[in-house]
Amino acid sequence: MSTQSPAERETRRQVLGVGRSAGERVWRERLSAQQNAAALAIAQRSGIPEIVARVLAARDVTIDGAEAFLDPTIRALMPDPSVLRDLEAGTARVADAIQAGDTIAIFGDYDVDGATSSALLSRYLSALGTRNRIHIPDRIIEGYGPNGPAIRLLREEGAGLLVCVDCGSTSFEAFEEARSVGLDVVVLDHHQVGEELPHSVALVNPNRQDDLSGLGHLAAVGVTFLFVVGLNRELRRRGLFKASREPDLLALLDLAAVGTVCDVVPLRGLNRAFVRKGILALHSRANVGLAALCDVARVHGPPSPYHLGFMVGPRINAGGRIGDAALGARLLTTHDMDEARTIAETLDRLNGERQAMEAIMLEEGDAQALVSVEDSDPSVLLTGSDGWHPGVVGLVASRLKDRYRRPAFAIAYDVNGKGTGSGRSIPGVDLGAAVRKAVDEGILEKGGGHAMAAGLTVRRERLADLSAFLDTALAAQVEVARAENELKIDGALTASAASTDLVHALEQAGPFGAGHPEPVFALPSHRVSYADTVGKGHVRLTLADGGGGSLKAIAFKAADTPLGKMLLEKRGDPLHVAGCLSLDTWQGRERVQFRVLDAADPRLSRM
Repeated sequence: MSTQSPAERETRRQVLGVGRSAGERVWRERLSAQQNAAALAIAQRSGIPEIVARVLAARDVTIDGAEAFLDPTIRALMPDPSVLRDLEAGTARVADAIQAGDTIAIFGDYDVDGATSSALLSRYLSALGTRNRIHIPDRIIEGYGPNGPAIRLLREEGAGLLVCVDCGSTSFEAFEEARSVGLDVVVLDHHQVGEELPHSVALVNPNRQDDLSGLGHLAAVGVTFLFVVGLNRELRRRGLFKASREPDLLALLDLAAVGTVCDVVPLRGLNRAFVRKGILALHSRANVGLAALCDVARVHGPPSPYHLGFMVGPRINAGGRIGDAALGARLLTTHDMDEARTIAETLDRLNGERQAMEAIMLEEGDAQALVSVEDSDPSVLLTGSDGWHPGVVGLVASRLKDRYRRPAFAIAYDVNGKGTGSGRSIPGVDLGAAVRKAVDEGILEKGGGHAMAAGLTVRRERLADLSAFLDTALAAQVEVARAENELKIDGALTASAASTDLVHALEQAGPFGAGHPEPVFALPSHRVSYADTVGKGHVRLTLADGGGGSLKAIAFKAADTPLGKMLLEKRGDPLHVAGCLSLDTWQGRERVQFRVLDAADPRLSRM
């Protein structure tokens, strides 16, 4: 039986079944009756607070698996790297290059996963004394992935081997160029691919169709870490460490954590261990680039997945989006504190410029999307403009996806009518598969990606064909996904109960992120004692319960949304408010903050 008090049960009853929230969502309790019983058993066996046990049970953690889940370790969750197809061939070729004293060129993608993957491999090779050089392509000039001119340049500069990270799985032409100049290629990637693969010595990708490892949930940085583990083992077998110390692989987990969080892969299994242990490595500030970036991002106190995803990651991305694409990788590999500080400050400035650019593009994209929805209610939104920056279209697509609750593309066109676009999807809709089919149909010049995100190249005159194709391919998936508009609630609290001890207890169930969502709590009938806009469209407020307790809260980028308008209009009135708890650390002092996700007027709620 439940140990909740009558008051707590009444608190839950007040908010469950909310039917007219600002987000037009129904609030449902995440925990089923069966899971509730499991939560009690987990709490009793593990000795953890019941609220933490409820969070675990609601995410299908079993009684027997709770202890291991609470302490995910690399040792326990690390598979034999050789389960990855081609890994042994790849590590053997890289080991040959190391022993031959060759320079190894690392070709990475221009996003956070690419930068962290490149830096992780580079730092490992540098620890061995192996010469290496990172090349991150310019998004505008070179586009995505390996290309012939870059490969020829790397060869001319003395590269004896090319390792592509977070890219390369579909680089047929580029790898033919590599073969023509006598440059072997090893690929470490995780993007979805078809049956046909480009020529390479080894293509290590858990999402290739003949890979049976079951590790397709890894980000590229996770694949790269496994590769380094396998490479270290191969070098040990060859006797390379008889007279020298092996590199500290665990010291590279800070990079693995950042890339895993920012690529929004599911935080389950080994990914959870990467993030949990990587955040501990971040505490040491051994990577001076990451430390400098945390400083300019004003990350006070211990970093969390939220900090990595929303404060650190966007700044690494800023260079690849609108500046020098190589800045992120340079920052993550430097050992010079002055250089780290200079690069971090540059990325911080670029991020501010990116935000301003995004705001202008989003306003135009929103106007296009609104007309499209009112006119034809498409399953997938297609927006675009000649004046948009290709490096920012993904962010615009993400905002439109959230606003209109359907997959969205934003496309930047050049003077010749060629569009470079990025799309974001909603859970249950595989956007990457649809884009690859559109390539096969000849509608797109290029395209690929994941279920939740995809990139494409399309001619303006084929836009109508693309729209019709996506509507046919995805209409059924989108209809089902949009019908499930629920906000899952892990429990109900009062402001008085939202203590630092509670937040620390909940952290035991983390790290939270994709596939392991942050606990969401409802504050029923709390008075909005203060509300105002702050910063770049945020709404800051204070929520007060009936017992004299109050809680600082914030709704990010909500000022112009139905949620923000409700919060501002209801100053002095009671609201049901749902969101997540976090700790805000300032000058060594911790304070609980509530991040608002949704709100509902109690007078309009279904009880």
